[in-house]
Amino acid sequence: MTKPHSTSIMSYNIFTDDINRLTITDTQQIINTINPHSYVTAKSDPLFETALRDSDVLLPDGSGIVIAAKNLHGRQIQKIAGADLHIHLLQLLNSSGGKCFYMGASQNTLDKIKEKLSTEYPNITPAFYSPPFKPEFSEEDNTAIRQVINDFEPDVLFVGMTAPKQEKWLHQHKEMLNTKVACSIGAVFDFYAGTVQRPSQFWIDLHLEWLPRLLKEPKRLWRRNFISTPLFLIDLLGYKIGIKK
Repeated sequence: MTKPHSTSIMSYNIFTDDINRLTITDTQQIINTINPHSYVTAKSDPLFETALRDSDVLLPDGSGIVIAAKNLHGRQIQKIAGADLHIHLLQLLNSSGGKCFYMGASQNTLDKIKEKLSTEYPNITPAFYSPPFKPEFSEEDNTAIRQVINDFEPDVLFVGMTAPKQEKWLHQHKEMLNTKVACSIGAVFDFYAGTVQRPSQFWIDLHLEWLPRLLKEPKRLWRRNFISTPLFLIDLLGYKIGIKK
């Protein structure tokens, strides 16, 4: 299979192919997502920026990225959320009888994921680990996390912590992890477990998935919608008229 297509969009090499082109190979792949908020956050967080740029696959998880591809390159690309990646990889694993590891979230959320997987993807062998709830892990924490992952030897590692913590952690430890695919998928753990409701397909199709989420959690999400999005659009205009390259 030929390598899936990527395109440089606002200085990031972003996946612009069909998600079905993503496969599980013996060569380790790091998959992350980018949206207007993470784009803006990375401008003031060098390690986060490096983690995004060094991704083997960087998915366009945000309508702003889709808009940028259209305006800068005349390309109509598909928004691919972390939830879409999660389901795609589960389907691949289920068809091959593979193994996946969930690192992140509370034990309650992980227990719900385990129960749902057993019904929807019975051919998958899963494992789970709920890390300490703290801003930064100690070296002892990191050693324990790596060991439990590597002892299991998953085909796919799902990392579900808040961004940019999850991307930076994966970037710092990827060379010490024994897994074929590792991806940061954030809130997807809660979406799949049902502890947080993802907006319906109606809002997703309208590219307004952010709106119901903002209305439910205005205190947590106002910054990304009222600060990050305008800053992203300003940069997009700069690329459009040639001020930024």
